[in-house]
Amino acid sequence: MADNRNIVLSAKDIEVKFRVRDNYLTAIRGVSLDLYEGETFAIVGESGSGKSVFTKTFTGMLESNGSITNGSVMFEGKDLTKLKTDKDWEGIRGAKISTIFQDPMTCMNPTTQVGKQIVESIKLHRHLSRQEAKEEAIKCLKQVNIPNPEERAKQYPHEFSGGMRQRIVIATAIAADPEVLICDEPTTALDVTLQAQILRLLRDIQRSMGLSVIFITHDLGVVANIADRVAVMYAGEIIETGPTEEVFSCPVHPYTRALLRALPQLGVKGQALFAIPGTPPNLYNDIQGDAFYPRNPEAMEIDRLEEPPMFSVSPGHTAKTWTMHPMAIQKWGDPRNYRTPGLGRAPAAPEPYAPRSDEPLLSVRDLSIDFGSGKKVFHAVNGVSFDVYRGETFSLVGESGSGKTTIGRAIMKIIPTAGGEILYKGTRVNRRFS
Repeated sequence: MADNRNIVLSAKDIEVKFRVRDNYLTAIRGVSLDLYEGETFAIVGESGSGKSVFTKTFTGMLESNGSITNGSVMFEGKDLTKLKTDKDWEGIRGAKISTIFQDPMTCMNPTTQVGKQIVESIKLHRHLSRQEAKEEAIKCLKQVNIPNPEERAKQYPHEFSGGMRQRIVIATAIAADPEVLICDEPTTALDVTLQAQILRLLRDIQRSMGLSVIFITHDLGVVANIADRVAVMYAGEIIETGPTEEVFSCPVHPYTRALLRALPQLGVKGQALFAIPGTPPNLYNDIQGDAFYPRNPEAMEIDRLEEPPMFSVSPGHTAKTWTMHPMAIQKWGDPRNYRTPGLGRAPAAPEPYAPRSDEPLLSVRDLSIDFGSGKKVFHAVNGVSFDVYRGETFSLVGESGSGKTTIGRAIMKIIPTAGGEILYKGTRVNRRFS
């Protein structure tokens, strides 16, 4: 159990406000979190729930119009909310607590070789000589499985694929040998294959370095695969937290249940996807009662009138909902008996498919698309065929670089084709290279 391990970082009652056009928006409302040694703690919730803003208080990276107006963040005996200047943050930000961001291109210098960028981070935080820093940078690139690291360290960010760029960002984040690693949506922009590779890499690095990891995401599938514990955020506050398996199989807060219901189930055809009705509350205003009340079809009158306290569901599992009050349990039943519908269920058998019309609207026959010329020809698409019928939805899926977008561009006549046919209503519409 995580409770038997040392607490690495402890946030208590954090409140964050932003000044926007002479008004104040309360983005974080009394949030607390304990991060234990060697664990992966996931924070989930809709966009705008406060996930990234909350963790920015751990590194002093709030926007200039934001401020921490209450609470504390204790790390190595120091309250991080008291640090104000870059000088104060020396030895912590990037050194002891490091961050991996969502888009690698926004946190890399496009005009500097990737090896030099890692060397700069190492020299800043570890005070090694330039030669020692170069050797450490190569080790970091090897650690994140960059092939030929000595040569690739001399290349620039644009010369790497999206997955490789994310590996380089990870290498930079771990170069200073941190204790806490904050991963802010690091796999959102990647396809599922690359996502799996990056998640596996992060797990391996965590185990080898003994890191404590905070993983910010809206992808519940990712959380189920990597997290020891999970916190669900809504409207700037944590509304449920506990061991990942328990929270997913036995969610107590109505919002957590709604999030899990909104997770699409593979193979359920013809059934409308569940969506949470309404929108989150306006954080410029004071919130009365349960913040999720207006969107909760099963809300009680007490949800409208009073903010619920945090109830204990089981050891290590808490939820901020009136459904855990003894009177509610007596009248409506114990929410701990709830089980997430379909969790772990095998996909439903697909229904037999029949086209809606006899003749295809669009036909692609033995399509080939090349780039380059002479000896430097890249075969992007080779011998692809499919039909699209009127009124149907046809999906092209595959890894990054498999040719999906290229085929779409060829159908739109944005790029020429090297071979094959594209027929619209029986008429050929593609053109060849001249």
